[in-house]
Amino acid sequence: MEVFPVVDLSQINGEKREATMEKINDACENWGFFELVNHGISHELMDTVEKLTKEHYKKCMEQRFKEMVASKGLEAVQSEIHDLDWESTFFLRHLPVSNISQIPDLDEDYRKVMKEFAVELEKLAEQLLDLLCENLGLEKGYLKKAFYGSKGPNFGTKVSNYPPCPKPDLIKGLRAHTDAGGIILLFQDDKVSGLQLLKDGQWIDVPPMHHSIVINLGDQLEVITNGKYKSVMHRVIAQPDGTRMSIASFYNPGDDAFICPAPALLEKETEKISAYPKFVFDDYMKLYSGLKFQAKEPRFEAMKAMESTVNLDPVATV
Repeated sequence: MEVFPVVDLSQINGEKREATMEKINDACENWGFFELVNHGISHELMDTVEKLTKEHYKKCMEQRFKEMVASKGLEAVQSEIHDLDWESTFFLRHLPVSNISQIPDLDEDYRKVMKEFAVELEKLAEQLLDLLCENLGLEKGYLKKAFYGSKGPNFGTKVSNYPPCPKPDLIKGLRAHTDAGGIILLFQDDKVSGLQLLKDGQWIDVPPMHHSIVINLGDQLEVITNGKYKSVMHRVIAQPDGTRMSIASFYNPGDDAFICPAPALLEKETEKISAYPKFVFDDYMKLYSGLKFQAKEPRFEAMKAMESTVNLDPVATV
């Protein structure tokens, strides 16, 4: 059985750099996921984030979730549910403009620590994008520039809790999907599992590891790499016991960023032909919002069809 890729980022500047870079490249090509340890974010900060997130759920979210379950009669369902997820969530936006101060019910300590955590994750995301550039043979900073648009990247966090589910065989924690955006950094519960990815037709568990950050690639990186790297279907299986915490931060292109396969990568290919569309990121997101839980390929085809009817001018990047 294949072993889920775990990358020790502390080895990126030592004698094991080449092997570490190769491990990252293999994970991006063949898994679309990898797990980072020794990533530079302090364990103390992560412990505080986890403690305050779980306290906030208990205090502000748990009762609302129970009321939603009761109102929809979900505890008594007899057949599989396809139109909702067994999760309790809220969203924080960091870039281009933060909304953390406007989110109701957050204690000041929690606001402060989530801002601090977001700064660390942003730095880590940009470090990883440059490592991907190096592996791809792109100039340093290429992916950050590709994401920039006119106002910088979109960066936000989905804070989720997956409570115990009485019918885990009938209700998914989160239905299968690929992520629409760029690079995703996940701080997940190290005790309650549930995240799975689809590889070679099999659902594989993403192992919970203490103080790790799980990385996965979104649709935009598949397009920019012309399919060399892939976004991968994943889902959350609801569990009968334990509440699973999930803090997923999405480093995405800016709304008006022009997304297309990198010309330098097309040059290396024998046909020099793009297999992927060119589009403005916000147009892709409008399409994705209605088709999230479907395969990505028809989304790419729909964007290609739009491309042939609309004259796209690349948005200037800085």
